Amino acid sequence: MDAIPAPDEHQELRDGMRALCGTFDADYWQQVDTERGYPEAFVQALTDAGWLAALIPQEYGGSGLGLAEASVIMEEINLSGGNAGSCHGQMYNMGTLLRHGSGEQKRRWLPDIASGRLRLQSMAVTEPTTGTDTTQLKTTAVRKGDRYLVNGQKVWISRIQHSELMILLARTTPLAEVTKKSEGMSVFLVDLRKAIGHGMTVRPIPNMVNHETNEVFFDNLEVPAENLIGQEGRGFRYILDGLNAERTLIAAECIGDAWWFIDKARRYASERVVFNRPIGQNQGVQFPIAESYVEAQAANLMRFRACALYDAGLPCGGEANMAKYLAAKASWEAANACLQTHGGFGFAHEYDVERKFRETRLYQVAPISTNLVLSYVAEHLLGLPRSF
Repeated sequence: MDAIPAPDEHQELRDGMRALCGTFDADYWQQVDTERGYPEAFVQALTDAGWLAALIPQEYGGSGLGLAEASVIMEEINLSGGNAGSCHGQMYNMGTLLRHGSGEQKRRWLPDIASGRLRLQSMAVTEPTTGTDTTQLKTTAVRKGDRYLVNGQKVWISRIQHSELMILLARTTPLAEVTKKSEGMSVFLVDLRKAIGHGMTVRPIPNMVNHETNEVFFDNLEVPAENLIGQEGRGFRYILDGLNAERTLIAAECIGDAWWFIDKARRYASERVVFNRPIGQNQGVQFPIAESYVEAQAANLMRFRACALYDAGLPCGGEANMAKYLAAKASWEAANACLQTHGGFGFAHEYDVERKFRETRLYQVAPISTNLVLSYVAEHLLGLPRSF
């Protein structure tokens, strides 16, 4: 008996993922973390096996699967002891192009993304002075003939150094000239191979997790007008679509982390003997692990609810936010229970607990903080006055 849920409708997919992930053991992930490196071999293996092209329609070389299946892929990576943060952007960033790109843009970009010749790992939305107050962003894109000139700054932009393409949100109509503050922003697909060093500068941000993230500066960066996704001025709505997918996939990763922590704690508590008895016999050790399992199961249900709505093309903002909140909370509490169960050994690199502990802590803050999720629920689901 283990802490991993019983087989489900996605079991064949899970089995395939477990076979691949099983070839990248704890030593691999420890080395990547110690070197503050990028798991290139792992990401390439995922790409070669077609897993990162799950959401791309078959006509463009992908599998044509839904967000539910994509979420299982992300979950299984973290359940195996890995870190899906190295590649999850490829899944949710793609949604903007898939749902709002033109037929020509899809034909141009998607086959190469599906094959792995190109990676779409980055999305540039957050700015240092506005944070999650996206409608106040300062980065501008001004049309000049057949191109846009982009000026401004972004921060916490992940995986730029391991990607060829990036989704960019910029204001194309000044805030003072729009009726609603959510209007006047547009989405662009930026070819990083042409942009970096030619109007775009990247500055890495060292951080507590082995997660490649950066500050980005734009100084008259030229973006071809043909790289505008959808209609000019409607980018905020397109980005929200992608953020719902992002939050649901992050929820799945947190659920994978929670299963990993729970199983790790359960096994150790059953084997570790102190005072002539397994420590797992003590309710003080049992209860936090059991509580984490209950919360992970509940978060799992909300995750699949959000996936079902998204895949049906129905509004899912509430469910995506709640799934992310519940899953991040479950994984963080499971991480604490696991570390506490292991005692001093939980701080040793060889047990992987401290690494996964750091990785899952991120999701209390990103891609949306728990407080902002609660603000969303209060305003949009409960009808309470807007708090900001």
